[in-house]
Amino acid sequence: MYSPPQLPLRCWAEIDLAALERNLRLIRASLPAHIKYVAVVKADAYGHGLHQTVARLMHAGADLFAVANVTEAAAIRELGPGWPVLVLSPVLPAEDKYLLEYDITAAISTPEEVDRFDAVGREAGRVVAIHLKIDTGMGRLGVWHEEAGRLYERIRRAEHVRLDGAFTHFSSADEDPAFTDEQRRRFLVALRSCAGLDPSRLLIHADNSAGLETAHGEQPFNAVRVGLLQFGILPHPNSMLARVHTEPVFSFRTRVGIVKRLPAGTDISYGRTMTLQRDSLIAVLCAGYGDGVARACSNRAQVLVHGIRCAVLGRVTMDQTIIDVTDVPGVSCGDEATLVGRQEGAEISIAEFSDWSDSIPWETLCSVTKRVPRVYRTSLGL
Repeated sequence: MYSPPQLPLRCWAEIDLAALERNLRLIRASLPAHIKYVAVVKADAYGHGLHQTVARLMHAGADLFAVANVTEAAAIRELGPGWPVLVLSPVLPAEDKYLLEYDITAAISTPEEVDRFDAVGREAGRVVAIHLKIDTGMGRLGVWHEEAGRLYERIRRAEHVRLDGAFTHFSSADEDPAFTDEQRRRFLVALRSCAGLDPSRLLIHADNSAGLETAHGEQPFNAVRVGLLQFGILPHPNSMLARVHTEPVFSFRTRVGIVKRLPAGTDISYGRTMTLQRDSLIAVLCAGYGDGVARACSNRAQVLVHGIRCAVLGRVTMDQTIIDVTDVPGVSCGDEATLVGRQEGAEISIAEFSDWSDSIPWETLCSVTKRVPRVYRTSLGL
């Protein structure tokens, strides 16, 4: 969202691009040299800002970018040529021609897609790059693993389609290791069923931030898709990369709008959803669910003010949130309040904030709305 430079920020997200670059380097250093780094930057780079994030990841050495749709891929291509861009979601028929215009790689799940992309390439006298998506049990996108060989034959017969990779998606990498192992087995069997397929000539990827098991040498895997981890968020504490101490890139802040005293017994907020148990000093913050503070945070979440945790009181409303600052000395209008991030030695993690929101970090990041300006910190600080 545009904010006139002469106006102060009432609520904002800070994006530490230097931390993002350090995170990429740490992750790469933990992987074998032959493993390619696929940076997943869909949904406006998980709410961090696509252009700024991708530009920094290009500088830091990402090998390939993965996005959700053609529009996101085209936005990356505006930053320059040289990096492959893979669209993970289905390409609509009206978007087919843009695969060549923007040099985009499409994910293939069906014979119909093969025929469509082959026709586009034939008409242009060029070749459309694709990755074969194999469904190993998630039941969403991809050809069912038992049918992969037949779809591969269709691809081989298409003269204007070039297979550059194959991949699958683990549905429960952070929850069900046994099923993930079964998905991995199905994927490898499916690849072997593709007669004549030479995996050494393709980008083979299955693992993401939640489970980078095969990234450490198992053939034929030669790439990993990294999403949350590059932003300093560990999807699961048992991840193989838990030892990689990435830094949070995202923080979420607002300001105190007013401070006032209320007597014990006062019922406050919409629906009178909180009764004060003591004489209280309350602060009204300049952020609500219209900014990304979920209503589920009502009477549950905490906020940092002067490095002290303050409870959210009553319902979170569209534009304001009430907090208890009775135990915080010297609070005044305009003071900074931290919803997610560090402040004076204290920290509220995005995982904790997501728990209060009845959400997950992926959704939390995407839920910070466009009216919240993103402020970018760029110094490398090594």
